[in-house]
Amino acid sequence: MTHSSPPRAPSDSACILVIDDSATSRSAAERILREAGYRVVVAENGFEALAKIADCQPALIVCDIVMPRLDGYRTCALIKASAAFHATPVLMLSAREGLFDRARGAMAGASACLAKPLAREALLEAVRLHLAGHFE
Repeated sequence: MTHSSPPRAPSDSACILVIDDSATSRSAAERILREAGYRVVVAENGFEALAKIADCQPALIVCDIVMPRLDGYRTCALIKASAAFHATPVLMLSAREGLFDRARGAMAGASACLAKPLAREALLEAVRLHLAGHFE
């Protein structure tokens, strides 16, 4: 049996959890990641994400900062406090690209902070970068 396509890297089939209360942002991130070959699970808020995280076992999480009830900082901190997911990279999304958002995200345990609206290449580059260390 010959291989007609190159072998896929482990990160190609990695599950990514996208948490965003904006349907537009959520579907944009989901489309970009699915087209790149990732499995994607979406959540509309932090509570839904926390309910889904054990089932999907994400290799990486993309989380909006500004969400009602449980914001991205608290969601990230709760994920990072979990023994099962403390090493899972979390990419925060912010409509405001300020130093304060990045610093607060880092304090919550985020690996990086990306600007919204999401640029396809910026998202994919950040995902590849943070998954590379996760699978080595």
